[in-house]
Formats: sequence, C-alpha cells, structure tokens
Amino acid sequence: MSNRPVLALVGATGAVGSVMIDIINARETVPWGEIRLIASARSAGRKLTVRGEEITVRALAPEVFDGVDIAMFDVPDEISAEWAPIAAERGAVAVDNSGAFRMDDDVPLVVPEVNAHKVAERPRGIIANPNCTTLSMMAALGALHREFGLKELVVASYQAVSGAGAPGIDRLYAELEAVAGQKLGVKAGDVREALAAAGLGFEDSPFPAPLALNVVPWAGSYKGDGWTSEELKVRNESRKILGIPDLKVSATCVRVPVITTHSLAVHAVFEREVTVEQAHKVFAAQPTVVLVDEPEQKKFPTPADVVGEDPTYVGRVRQALDFPNTLDFFVCGDNLRKGAALNTYEIAETLAPEFG
Repeated sequence: MSNRPVLALVGATGAVGSVMIDIINARETVPWGEIRLIASARSAGRKLTVRGEEITVRALAPEVFDGVDIAMFDVPDEISAEWAPIAAERGAVAVDNSGAFRMDDDVPLVVPEVNAHKVAERPRGIIANPNCTTLSMMAALGALHREFGLKELVVASYQAVSGAGAPGIDRLYAELEAVAGQKLGVKAGDVREALAAAGLGFEDSPFPAPLALNVVPWAGSYKGDGWTSEELKVRNESRKILGIPDLKVSATCVRVPVITTHSLAVHAVFEREVTVEQAHKVFAAQPTVVLVDEPEQKKFPTPADVVGEDPTYVGRVRQALDFPNTLDFFVCGDNLRKGAALNTYEIAETLAPEFG
C-alpha cells in the first residue's frame, strides 16, 4: 500500500479537467499514490488515460472522497458550493477552481508563486483558485510587490472568448464564418447586418455585441454603478492574494476576438522608485515568468505566441512618463492553463508534502 497522497479530480471530463489531465501527464514526476477521476453520473464509466494508466471515471458521490487527501474541483460554482464541503467533511483538502469560495474569509485564495504559505490556513478545509483574469498578471505583480511595494493598480484586460466557455468559442467561430470573405464597409451596422443575414442574433449570444471585427468592453454580469463582475473580481482578488486590503484598483474588462489567452495592460504604482532595468531583473528571476521585451525589434508577447504555454509572458515594460514610481507593462497568460487548471494543480502540489 503506497503512503503517497491520493488525488481526486472532480470534473475530469470537462474542458478544464481535460487540460488538468494533460498537465499531470506532462509532469516528469508526480507525488500521487493514486489518482481518482470523478464526474457527473452521465460521464461515469468512461475510461481516461493518466500517466499511462487507464482510469475509470466515477460518479460524483460522498463515498468517492473516502481516503482522498486532496480533491481538485473543476466544475461550475453551484457544484463546488455543494460538494467541496462534502469532500472536506470526508477528510480531503478541497482545491476549488470555481468562484464559490474565493472571497470567503475562511478560505485562502492562493497563487503559489505569491502566497503559498496560505495553504496552511484553511479552517474550512477548502482552498480557492483565483479568477483567470486576475491570475494572468499575479505572478508578475507579486514579484514586483515583494521588491517595490505595490500601492495602486489600473488594469485593462483583453479577454479571450474561452473565458465564456464553449458557447463563447462556438459563437466567435460562427461570427467569423459569417463575415469571412465579405468586404464589409465602414458603415455602422455592417457587421451586425452580416451576422443577422447568417441568422446570428444576440438573444442567445454570450456577448452583448459582435466579437468578429470588434471588441466588446464588457465581461461578466452587471454589478451596479457601471461595474461588471469580472472587473470587481480583479479588484477584490488582487487585494486578497497580495495581502493588501486597501490596495487601490480600477479595472476595465474587454472581450476580444481571441480563442484562448487573456492579455492585460497593467499600470502599477509602487511605494519605492523602480526602473525598467530593475523590473527586467525581477521578471527574469521568476521561474514562471517569461520576459519578452525588445521594443527596438518589436518583440513582445501576444496571445498567439502564448496559447498552450504554462508561464506568464511579460513585455512592453515602461516607466510611466508623467507618474513617479510607476511601471506600465503588458501581460499574456493562457486562461485555461495557468488561469485555471495549472494553478489549481500547483496548489495541490504545494499541499502534497503534508500527506507524503
């Protein structure tokens, strides 16, 4: 009988769960003595290959958590809200990728590069994974904060449609097909008319405006006073992860016609003086940050270069001309990997020595 920890993956057959399995398969070594795959009853019985072993998917039920040390949840909020506490009651540490527990005072919100020590502070037996938009910049920001002390943050996000799930991806492809090959003019409504001609209305669209040949300054649901849920998540989660409860944050979240990988333009104000050269050294020293910043050669990260990659990519690093102690930079991160599956798995890896 192995004394290595038992890992469970809830939502193993979903989009993020599939990425999680890819990540586990790509690791040179893993600390797990057993890996259990769990999903809804309709997916139970499927067989998936993990680390060369064919594993049968089990239906979600309380008893599947018996003997489990760490349970990763890659499921919708309402499923996590019900089942993560059940896993914890059965003795597992639940690592949840949904939004169900992120702002719960008794649940740590963890990015291992920034606040790994928080995994030990889990009175409910649950650890939360941040929103993918916040996560895309957190490794870079956390490193800068340790050196220079972050005070203020202004962010514009450029979010891929996969952040809205499969319906978002399907909608963008449908819109691109509808406008492909057409020489649309500059008249207002041209794109909408082309979509309407293809039978693409907006009653069932995940987006309130066309994504093809367009950008939409809206992501998430409306939360009052002009703010969306995605924008408030950036504010509230950044404060909690970095441990700066009074951090001044303003975010504008924009949906763009990109399938996968979120990008953010970051304007960060620090307590101490910071130069581009110093920032480059900080970024270069981080094992999960890749610096691509050669403005003379027009080299910088873009979503097309970063999709499928684990690290955060940073470029366009500048000192703000009219603002002291301030840096502007551009960040790209795959929202399905580091923004979801990878960070959840890295939290589980951080916990593993407790059970070895």
